Amino acid sequence: MNATPIHTAPDDPIMRQTLALAGVFQAAAVVDQLARHGQADERSWETLIRATIDTDPESFEAIYGGHPNSLRQGLEVLNAVVGRERTDPAVLRYGFTLLLLMQKLRKQPAMLDTLGERLARVQEQARHFGDTHENVVASLGEIYQDTISTFRQRIVVQGEPSLLQQRMMPERVRTALLAGIRFALLWHQQGGRRWKLLVQRNAMKKALDRL
Repeated sequence: MNATPIHTAPDDPIMRQTLALAGVFQAAAVVDQLARHGQADERSWETLIRATIDTDPESFEAIYGGHPNSLRQGLEVLNAVVGRERTDPAVLRYGFTLLLLMQKLRKQPAMLDTLGERLARVQEQARHFGDTHENVVASLGEIYQDTISTFRQRIVVQGEPSLLQQRMMPERVRTALLAGIRFALLWHQQGGRRWKLLVQRNAMKKALDRL
């Protein structure tokens, strides 16, 4: 990850909410790609992992690697959603359910503390093995399983059963979902709310056009 962001995000709440929400839908799209095809866009995948591991970024832009192109896949999905274009229903379901799960997580301070503590340990792993090493992915997937997966409402991932049963695939899917929660929390921190999505649709479309 670059120490100095390549592209500074405008100090505009709608723009920042749009970038954070793109991270949520990028996670949703990656989950769908993994479940259906067994692989995902590499840049999207790496962006999600690094955003999750870096719990104390030096800037807003550093969260997603310093340039909105790192969120290109999520921005494309979000652009289709805002423009009311045809969008994969599974990706939509994953994305909006991640927002709901984030709201539940915010009401569980003990779980939030647990997430912070365990992510700090994963940071040590990442420094030793590298951000995308399977040991790191396995730890991130386990964190999701032990926390978010315990909620009554869960995300049921649909895909090719033979792919979902492959070695490390459940961990990769859970890691992507955990990244979606991370971006959902960021979206909320920037003032994002579900009830605003409809009334701010035009403003978000303008932000997407600028990006």
